Amino acid sequence: MKKLYLLLVAVLAIGTATMAQSKKALQTAVIKTPTVQCDMCKKRIEAFLDKEDGVASAVVDYKRKTTKVSFYTDRTNIENIKTAIANVGYDADDVTANEETYNRLPKCCKKPEDGGGMKKQ
Repeated sequence: MKKLYLLLVAVLAIGTATMAQSKKALQTAVIKTPTVQCDMCKKRIEAFLDKEDGVASAVVDYKRKTTKVSFYTDRTNIENIKTAIANVGYDADDVTANEETYNRLPKCCKKPEDGGGMKKQ
C-alpha cells in the first residue's frame, strides 16, 4: 500500500510539473501585417501558420492589419513567425515580404500601389 501511495504521488508530481512547463512556454504576440487586404489574405496566412511548428493559433484581422499569434517558445520564436509570414508574401513588422511569393499573390492581395487591394463598391 505504501508503494502504491508513493507511486501515485510521483505520477501527480510529474504531471503537475509537465503542465506547468507547457503553460509557461506559450506566448502570444501581435504582429503588424500592413499588406493584408482581404479575407483571402487572412486565409492564406492562417493556413500557412497552422502548419508551422510551434504555432498554437493564428488570427489575422485584415481590417486592423494585425496578426495575433500564440506559439510555444521552446519550439519557435517571434522572428521565425515573422519570416514565415514574409514567405507567404506579406510584410510582418520589420520583415519585408518575399518578393517572388508576393508577385504570385492574386491581384486583390497585392498592395494598392501595385494595383491590388479591395475594390471600392
